[in-house]
Amino acid sequence: MYPNFVLLYVDSPAASATFYGDLLGQEPIETSPTFALFALPNGLMFGLWSRHTVEPKATASGGGGELAFAVEDREAVGSVYRTWQNKGLEILQRPCDMDFGHTFVALDPDGHRLRVFFPVEEDRQ
Repeated sequence: MYPNFVLLYVDSPAASATFYGDLLGQEPIETSPTFALFALPNGLMFGLWSRHTVEPKATASGGGGELAFAVEDREAVGSVYRTWQNKGLEILQRPCDMDFGHTFVALDPDGHRLRVFFPVEEDRQ
């Protein structure tokens, strides 16, 4: 058994579905006033659930975790950074090198952290 479904609690599923539809380049496969669902090409199901209707009530808000997007090389990190910056995403961390690779962090409209990174190629024991 492995996780294959990610849910974010959002203020407005419709607004978040528009935001993520543009970011991901695809439309949700399901929408309602309280929920939106994307079926991503890698098999991950990505849901946006109204924080006002989720049961049991959610106590966490954006920023308590990250959605991470691994990309093919360092240049792709810069390219996504520029694209997201041009789309108006708030940038929390500019592109930089960290111990795990080259990365940057942006925020979605609900304050969820979106990390783009190219991992360091090294032996890990």
